Amino acid sequence: MMAQQDCCSQPGLMLPAEALEKMYAACSPLNRVEEVALEEAVGRVLAEDICSLIDLPAFDNSSMDGYAVRAAEVVKGQTLTIVGKAFAGIPFDGEIPAGACVRIMTGAPLPPQMDAIIMQEEADVEGDQVSFKVEVSPGFFVRHRGSELTRGQKVLSAGTRVGAAEIGVLATAGHGRVRVHQPIVAALFSTGDELVAPGQSLKAGQIYDSNRHALRTMLTGMGAEVIDLGVIPDDLEQVRDAFRRADELADVVVTSGGVSVGEADFIKVVLDEMGSINFWKLAIKPGKPFAFGKLPNSWFCGLPGNPVSSMVTCYQLVQPLFKHLGGELRHQPLTLTATLTDSIRKKPGRQEYQRGILSRDEQGQLQVCTTGAQGSDMTTSMSRANCFIVLPREAGGQESGARVTVEPFNQVLGGV
Repeated sequence: MMAQQDCCSQPGLMLPAEALEKMYAACSPLNRVEEVALEEAVGRVLAEDICSLIDLPAFDNSSMDGYAVRAAEVVKGQTLTIVGKAFAGIPFDGEIPAGACVRIMTGAPLPPQMDAIIMQEEADVEGDQVSFKVEVSPGFFVRHRGSELTRGQKVLSAGTRVGAAEIGVLATAGHGRVRVHQPIVAALFSTGDELVAPGQSLKAGQIYDSNRHALRTMLTGMGAEVIDLGVIPDDLEQVRDAFRRADELADVVVTSGGVSVGEADFIKVVLDEMGSINFWKLAIKPGKPFAFGKLPNSWFCGLPGNPVSSMVTCYQLVQPLFKHLGGELRHQPLTLTATLTDSIRKKPGRQEYQRGILSRDEQGQLQVCTTGAQGSDMTTSMSRANCFIVLPREAGGQESGARVTVEPFNQVLGGV
């Protein structure tokens, strides 16, 4: 008897990487740009290259608390006369005769004619006389003007998402306002008569609407402005109306549920009426019934109804699409290789993203285990995880001790 083919692993389905390339090719970055104050730029994507407005440092200064000296005058054990002090923001501007030095603090401008700093730990002081335990060469502990950046030098590239470090660079380089891309506007709704808001009582056959809350959090973490349209019943006219409203309001319409093949799954019906479907179904597990298409004014991402499937496809497909639309530089996700500490079940046919816990063993080597049962309805498999165990399409089951590819979660799923 011929073996029955796995209905979820039929040949011909696209892998996620191919699907992403088709999504990138279908839609161009939105290029909506605005200028904002520095404090409003956090989490936004730069719309232009940023160049320094100043030399950095802007002047020669001390990298240590100590003494500014002429290196040629320093002889170990011999004294110099301290003629003043220099502080950050309060430079010393007096005369410095031969055989003299200046007490100096970190960040203070280097006094004229001084060419080195001796740290205070190497000094013995009596009154206004100081001797040193070391000799120095010109440039010791001096931060020279322009040694980090020169005026006009590029410091950040267009497409960079602004975080704390970038804010520090922008401020240091003299920028009080920057041009950034406006956020992607995403309209979100779930479909299904069985869905009930958390906190309400469940009737027979009902479940709580977890997908929409998780997806809204993920989309917000991607920097999107989210319009939450709630839960839409399994009614063709109400689904049509939800799509019309979402298409008028958003750049991308994101739905959860209604993209499989059930009699009450109306998403595909409405898409065929209002727009077009670029593709539907991928060689990914969980998340096979992912759909991508075009509406009159927006793009559409239809996520599966199973909670884990919706989160995996949002992370792996919607997240990079939003980066593309929002003008962000494209980066491949970080992947690592780790030793599997338990066995994994898998059939060839789809690329799998099993939920894993990445850690280090006693020797400091990376190891990973699964979170247990991997059902696409089990949201706890996501909350316990800190990475995906990525298994290629052609791979089968993996035994303990195998070397596997892992993709650590980023901030969208609460990772680092």
